[in-house]
Amino acid sequence: MLKEIIIAVQAYFKAHQFIQQHRLWKWIIIPGILYALLFIASMGFFLHSTSGVIEWLSLKTGLKTWLDKMQSTWLGFLFTLSSLGLLLIQMLFYFSFFKYFYLIVGSPVFAYLSEKTEAIINGQDYPFSLRQLGTDMWRGIRLAIRNALWQTVYLIALLILSIIPLFGLITPIIALFVEGYYYGFSMLDYSMGRHNKTMGESTYYIGTHKGLAIGNGLVFYIMHLLPFVGWVLAPAYAVVAATLALYPLHQTEAPTIPLPGKPLSKKNHSTS
Repeated sequence: MLKEIIIAVQAYFKAHQFIQQHRLWKWIIIPGILYALLFIASMGFFLHSTSGVIEWLSLKTGLKTWLDKMQSTWLGFLFTLSSLGLLLIQMLFYFSFFKYFYLIVGSPVFAYLSEKTEAIINGQDYPFSLRQLGTDMWRGIRLAIRNALWQTVYLIALLILSIIPLFGLITPIIALFVEGYYYGFSMLDYSMGRHNKTMGESTYYIGTHKGLAIGNGLVFYIMHLLPFVGWVLAPAYAVVAATLALYPLHQTEAPTIPLPGKPLSKKNHSTS
């Protein structure tokens, strides 16, 4: 899995070169600015509501009352660390819902950009098909909803466990990997759907290559450490990087998928 994570990380550098070489900036900047503005709004809402959630949980569980009775500096320190872990879990929880909202809204751009990337790799420009684009969009929306539900189950469990001293210290790391996996999953699936893989087949295939999904999602999150510029570039870079990372595996593990320079058959692909 570590090897696949490295491949996914390297794919982002290849994506940057690919975007520059083929002048895909118009598909990066405009959707990216919209994403950045929505991201700022969502984080503003998070900052205004986060402290209340921590206080509410500590009171409802009786943990704060118990700590006050114990009057232990060591337990107080552990509670502070756990509160920090809970804060990070909350941030990922908020970001998760925002992320899936944008995956649904931005599905037309993501579907087209992934398709355009592979068309360039194949050396052909396929005619635009509104019907196929609609099919890709609907698949992306259904997958986003599915992944959002599953991820919510995991994050709620981690949210509850994060209030436990010591265990709360590692829950943000677990949550980050879960977040990375499901986001990368969505990016990789655009390519899987284009090769006539059902959602079940895509789930199985990506599940056997978890490193690609985790690596793609982790870099997506790391790019958010670069204010605004990283926010603008992260979504589109993620989908291009996912397409570039998965393409070699299609060649070696799926014989029906064409080799570089050979076009997809009309049966398998009809869009640009």
